[in-house]
Amino acid sequence: MKIRTLEQLSDKLAEELAWRKIELSALKALIDAKSFSSGKQKALLRSGITMLYAHWEGFIKVAANSYLEFVAMQSLPYNQLSKNFIALAMKDKLDQARETNKATIYSEIAEFFITKLSERSIIKYENRITTSNLSSSVFREIVCTLGLNYGFYQSKEVLIDKKLLEKRNMIAHGNYLDIDEQQYDELHTQVIQIMDDFRNQIDNCAATKHYCQSPSLNNP
Repeated sequence: MKIRTLEQLSDKLAEELAWRKIELSALKALIDAKSFSSGKQKALLRSGITMLYAHWEGFIKVAANSYLEFVAMQSLPYNQLSKNFIALAMKDKLDQARETNKATIYSEIAEFFITKLSERSIIKYENRITTSNLSSSVFREIVCTLGLNYGFYQSKEVLIDKKLLEKRNMIAHGNYLDIDEQQYDELHTQVIQIMDDFRNQIDNCAATKHYCQSPSLNNP
């Protein structure tokens, strides 16, 4: 089912976040129980880091693409979209022009901006946003693509890059890493918070039509 309404978008985000929280909470409960030997406890903590990263990357990808699908399904004229979505809609043509360097394609782009901004927009959205190795810089680009406020996450950059991604990569590449349980607890809480913030931000921006230009931008 296409995501066309605010309710569908909100339900999708809620469902996607809920099962991830359940899984992460179940793993954390095992770690907190302290009913395993030291070796098994350390293995659980390393597994916990990889699962935290997996759900962080997975949720951001699904949530971002869901919001993009919602905006695309509104089929607004280009001149009613916020500038980030106009840029995204035009990215394919711009990429094609850069790759081929054909004057005809550049002319089509110029004509679009002169004569076709009032046409209904077409935004390619299926799996448009990728999240492989989701560092803070990659996340910033995703947030910018969606026209959201990155200020919510600036204080989390070290946590994302050093405490989550770097540690996950070390573990995933077969390196031994001793994880402190207190650090894991903090990381668990912070990753859940970032996912909650991202979900709430998308919900709020969809509800307030943040994806549209303000009326003043459409008037001379």
